[in-house]
Amino acid sequence: MRKVNVARILVLFITTLVMMNAAAATCNVIIITDPTGQSPNGAAAGSMSYDSNMFESTFINSPVDKFAILSGGADTSGSSTVVNDTPRLQMIVEAINDLKSGANAETAASIANSFSGQRLVIGGPTIGAAIAGTSGNWLIEVSNDGTITITPTTGEIGVLPPGTKGAVLHLLHTPGNPQPDNTTAVGLAASEMIGEQIRDGYPATQILANTFKLVAEQSGEQFGGGGINLDSGISTEDTFTPSELNQTGFPMDQPFEKVDPISGWGITFPDADSYTTSPIDNNPLTTVYAYQAMENYITVGANNASVSTYGTDDPGIIGTTESVVESSVNEHGFDATQIASDINKAISSGLLVGVSPVEPDDIHIETYTKQVGVYYTPLANGRTAPVWNLPISSSLLESIGNLQTAIGLIMVVLVIFRSTLISSFSRRRKKL
Repeated sequence: MRKVNVARILVLFITTLVMMNAAAATCNVIIITDPTGQSPNGAAAGSMSYDSNMFESTFINSPVDKFAILSGGADTSGSSTVVNDTPRLQMIVEAINDLKSGANAETAASIANSFSGQRLVIGGPTIGAAIAGTSGNWLIEVSNDGTITITPTTGEIGVLPPGTKGAVLHLLHTPGNPQPDNTTAVGLAASEMIGEQIRDGYPATQILANTFKLVAEQSGEQFGGGGINLDSGISTEDTFTPSELNQTGFPMDQPFEKVDPISGWGITFPDADSYTTSPIDNNPLTTVYAYQAMENYITVGANNASVSTYGTDDPGIIGTTESVVESSVNEHGFDATQIASDINKAISSGLLVGVSPVEPDDIHIETYTKQVGVYYTPLANGRTAPVWNLPISSSLLESIGNLQTAIGLIMVVLVIFRSTLISSFSRRRKKL
């Protein structure tokens, strides 16, 4: 979600909840492997459930302030679905206000204890993580010497302090889930795996995917939902969420697409059933599960650029810019001068039309998140090709033009009087 004020968020929630049944994510997790905030894959958050409407009302992410709020609650019958969502909305608004005022995760999450039956899971790369309210909560801490501490925090707040590696996990059984309620055992197993992989140096985005796999397969709380890279601001958005209201999302432990590992071509299921090889180069296709696809979508590679284009909405320019920048980064790395040069070559060749050449200052690079922003200036009067930018002034061009005109007139005079001049020259030689 983009950075918006609290009033707009509240209006969005109320509008959404009028049209759909309330949703409460029964698996929420925030993982922090680099509490300095410098690693592009050092913090991730995710949410899934057997319930419907995942990501519709329970997950807020601020790519600007780099925090995530995952919320939920339970009614008096023990269902994970909230009958009255007004308390949850009030709770979320208060948490957002606290975080925007500079509060850490513990302070913001503790608000849940003032709302009966509600839950908050909050975290970010540098603010730590915390979980409060209801049951099924786990705190995982990994010390610098590799010691892993796992603490169930039912009925109280679990806090991962800023500067600490670890995670917070919530897992409950959704009524209607046909699998036996084994979420306590699965929650412990997932917490142990998370702690071990943090200790062993796995990136947060990969640990999130592995957690989704384990929880989905063993507990049945499997529908997306999706994930967020909190450092880089990359989200799966609506990739795995339900396409219609009051429906479940995509099963995160099931095959999602087939991909050509060489060309990158891919196709999602069920259409993927019709393909065994790539139509581009006839390579065999690899089946990718949803949790693997999520990891691929939100993980930033060493030379994997996330490209944003500003100043134009032309899809042709946006798509071509992405290709040019990705090619430049793969060959030369994140170099603003080289990226600008490659873009200008594309403009000169006609591959990019309708925009002026760019300068290195027009290329904005976020070093740690591997994001590249290209700022264009559209050409005036609907032009497709830029005006020549010659290294000489217009007054000099005018003088040169006048000189060429004078030389041309002299040539005309020479041609007209050629015979007279030759005869005159011959007579002068004879006299000598």
